[in-house]
Amino acid sequence: MTTNDSGSGETTGESAPAAPKPTPKPAPRPGPRPTPHPRPAAAAVTPPVAVPPPAADPHRFGRVDADGTVVLITAAGERVIGSWQAGEPDAAFAHFGRRYDDLHTEVVLLEARLASGSGDARKIKSAASALLESLPTASVLGDLDAVEQRLKSILEHADGAAAEERTRRDAQRAAQAARKEALAAEAEEIANTSGQWKAAGDRLRAILDEWRTITGLDRKTDDALWKRYSAARETFNRRRGSHFAELDRERVGARQAKEALCEKAEKLSDSTDWAGTAATFRDLLAQWKAAGRAAKDVDDALWARFKAAQDTFFEARNAINAERDAEFGANALAKEKLLAEAERIDIADPKAAQAALRAIGDKWDAIGKVPREKSADLERRLRAVEKKVREAGTADHTDAEAQARADQFRERAEQFERQAQKAEAAGKTRDAEAARASAAQWREWAETAAEAVTKKR
Repeated sequence: MTTNDSGSGETTGESAPAAPKPTPKPAPRPGPRPTPHPRPAAAAVTPPVAVPPPAADPHRFGRVDADGTVVLITAAGERVIGSWQAGEPDAAFAHFGRRYDDLHTEVVLLEARLASGSGDARKIKSAASALLESLPTASVLGDLDAVEQRLKSILEHADGAAAEERTRRDAQRAAQAARKEALAAEAEEIANTSGQWKAAGDRLRAILDEWRTITGLDRKTDDALWKRYSAARETFNRRRGSHFAELDRERVGARQAKEALCEKAEKLSDSTDWAGTAATFRDLLAQWKAAGRAAKDVDDALWARFKAAQDTFFEARNAINAERDAEFGANALAKEKLLAEAERIDIADPKAAQAALRAIGDKWDAIGKVPREKSADLERRLRAVEKKVREAGTADHTDAEAQARADQFRERAEQFERQAQKAEAAGKTRDAEAARASAAQWREWAETAAEAVTKKR
């Protein structure tokens, strides 16, 4: 605020540039005062596409008196807004008109922010109230009544917009709280149940990253949810730490058990008790698998020791087996030759056939073992030859017994016939008849036995 050059002490609303006082001009003839711009009806606030051109012609809403006094005319009357001593009156109109345009632009921007919902309705209302309160002392030339109406319209709509914004904020806050609630619940589930330590740890870190992107919650709710997530993470870390501590203890136990197994295996590596030691190695291997795992590098080194001892034994056994298999193969060839000879034995003379088979059997037993896969077939073929020779000998022996039996029955018949003759000569008729009956019976048996021998032949 500066005093004018007339020394009247009247203040202006704007500092005017220092300049020589212009030559006084005769006061203009009073004319009709401009009619204030009518107040526009309240309308819905719509955002402008761009900042508008000058809002109003300043000449219509004020005047500049001859002494430089600048007067604003409104529906409420006239009000001095300053004193212009810097030049022509048109310069004063331009200067105070630009100030009105600035004020008008502020109002337009407030309307646009309120209509688009891009601003805080409470802040917009506060800014509109401040502008409205400044209007009675505003040093501008323009349609201040229209500005007043538009500011009042902003105030009317700001409360509704603030309520809507509050509703949106509450809904957004609830949605954000629900997201964090879901993340906290998932973290608790992982913390209490998951045994997939790496995947679960990665997921808890991903939850934390997502958590940090969720904002807008009230402090109390946010703190409560954070405590849930933090507690879940601590629970998970304790469970994981306990698991790996137990795993370390198990690995130490596994290492000690496997070291003992390695020592046993190394002591057995030079054994020549092939069957017994092989069985022992199978038992040691079962114990190895049941012992669990030590740390990977330790486990690998221990397995290399155990396997080296095992390989030493089995390689030696396999070498012996290879030699034995070669020997058994030669035995099999020898037995096949004996079988060929046995299968050619002539059984017409059973005794000679049995003698030849006994000689072959002695040689067979002297040869020794053959490969297991050939043993059954060779033995089967030999048993077949033995059966054939045995059946031939049995048949010959049976014929001799039958002939002897027939001869014995005839001798008995002849004995009873002689007894009958003696009894009859002695007058013993009854004894003679009994003797002749017995003779007839033995004679019949003798004939039956003789017929049987004849049929076999």
